[in-house]
Amino acid sequence: MASTNGTGPNRPLKPGVYVPTVAFFKGPEEEVDIPTVEKHAVFLAGTGIAGIVVQGSNGEAVHLDREERRLITAATRRALDSNGYTSMPIIVGTGAQSTRETIQFCKDAAESGGDYVIVLPPCYYNSLVSRDALLDHFRAAADASPLPLLIYNFPGAASGVDLTSDDIIALSQHPNIVGVKLTCGNTGKLARIAAGVKPGFVTLGGSADFTLQTLIAGGQGVIAGVANLIPRSCVHVIELYDAGKVEEAQKAQAVVARADWIAIKGGFVAVKSALEVYNGYGGLPRRPCVAPSAEGVAALKEGFGEVMELEQSLAK
Repeated sequence: MASTNGTGPNRPLKPGVYVPTVAFFKGPEEEVDIPTVEKHAVFLAGTGIAGIVVQGSNGEAVHLDREERRLITAATRRALDSNGYTSMPIIVGTGAQSTRETIQFCKDAAESGGDYVIVLPPCYYNSLVSRDALLDHFRAAADASPLPLLIYNFPGAASGVDLTSDDIIALSQHPNIVGVKLTCGNTGKLARIAAGVKPGFVTLGGSADFTLQTLIAGGQGVIAGVANLIPRSCVHVIELYDAGKVEEAQKAQAVVARADWIAIKGGFVAVKSALEVYNGYGGLPRRPCVAPSAEGVAALKEGFGEVMELEQSLAK
């Protein structure tokens, strides 16, 4: 794997697994549960991950108001620092439908203790935004952001907007654009980007089910939602690959991929429900999303059984 990447002033983006944390709520008013936010961040930090992402798709960013976003970022930084994880970076989701609001979120992220921002392409007025205007959106946000910016390419969450490898390589030339998360799952695109970007640019897969493919193609790691539940297993795949144990890495990747398919189908709701089962916390999503039925939770427990055996063996 490539050496340490990123250009953050204090906390560089190291190769490895980054966890897009889920958001936690309590009570009938669905208030943000700050103690659980902090507890989960500390749990994850002790498992060998490289960093944490807040306000991502798994973090119900679209269900949070501006002040709640700031609260969660600040709580995560506070929890990490007070438990000795001062070098762990936090990436903050700051994508919005206007360039102006995206810049506001980037500034909020810096003030709240974030180290990097990650930006989805705006998509609501997709038919009215040319490709040049879309790329200019990222450049304008990067110009104004006090934090280095990563591009978040996730067509499924952006009405099908899918940046090409040419787009991302062009954007990578901006001095404040330092990486990309590819949840599109296009490993050919990933290989072209990893080979074509400036030195230090971080290319990350967007799901745990193609971690090994990401590394082989030249990427530095993954941002993986299922790692909320199985961080050690996700890290294990990378460690095996780095140690030259490719066949063992393939076997571990298959276990993680089967678990990730359950998480992909069930989304963050399934991950939160599984956290409730295995970690004793997780709670409900914000409405209109709802938790699975009792039968659904039982199916999740059965489905995650294989990977949880691996996860628990790695925790010993």
